[in-house]
Amino acid sequence: MVGSGNQCSHNYPPALNASSGVGNGHAQVIGGLNSYVSSFSSSLFAIILISDVFGYEAPKLRKLADKVAAAGYYVVVPDVLHGDPYNPENKDRPLQVWLKDHEAAKAFEEVKPIVDTLKHKGMHKIGAAGFCWGGKVVALLAQNDEYIQAGVLLHPSAVTEDDIEGVKVPLAILGAENDSVTPPKLVKKFEKILQSKPEVYSFVKIFCGVAHGWTIRYDENDAFAVKAAEEAHQDMLAWFKKYIK
Repeated sequence: MVGSGNQCSHNYPPALNASSGVGNGHAQVIGGLNSYVSSFSSSLFAIILISDVFGYEAPKLRKLADKVAAAGYYVVVPDVLHGDPYNPENKDRPLQVWLKDHEAAKAFEEVKPIVDTLKHKGMHKIGAAGFCWGGKVVALLAQNDEYIQAGVLLHPSAVTEDDIEGVKVPLAILGAENDSVTPPKLVKKFEKILQSKPEVYSFVKIFCGVAHGWTIRYDENDAFAVKAAEEAHQDMLAWFKKYIK
């Protein structure tokens, strides 16, 4: 369950009504889902980005997709929330109620056709990164190298020790010092599990001074927050460069 502290819905939620036209990519249906696609020429290496509860239209997520594409990837950000992102202003539908309509296990199944589509496009390798709610989806994808060949979890939510036990592909986990959803103590448990699996390459890092959601919901006027987000983005890109390219 996503943390009761509701950090998932705080920490500068995006202005979704301002997202139209944001980004250098384009809208496209991939594997049956509306998606934001940003690509680098004719790249044969794909990255799937799974959003947090605010969905695939979040401006900073699309900006990050463009950054990943510029590094040489074909990037897909699917609308696994089906046009129904969480709205913190809707008091009649609090986060825990909204989550009942958006199970990560269902999204995991819906991403499989995207993987198939990318394979049919001739992609040599596929990686995936998940943010908050999306981290659970990527943790499930990472349990089979037929789906993805490397994954990154950024301030994940609802990920369990059993999920990490099942990981079969190189996995990086980027956590926050101030995270009530997936606190550092749990991240350290994930790290210990991964270290006990010598056949699985892993990287675990806890960022000091930041809170849950910092990689895609940061204050652009806060130099420290921007720097921390950029550092996480570079760690993610470095991981994909090592195991996807």
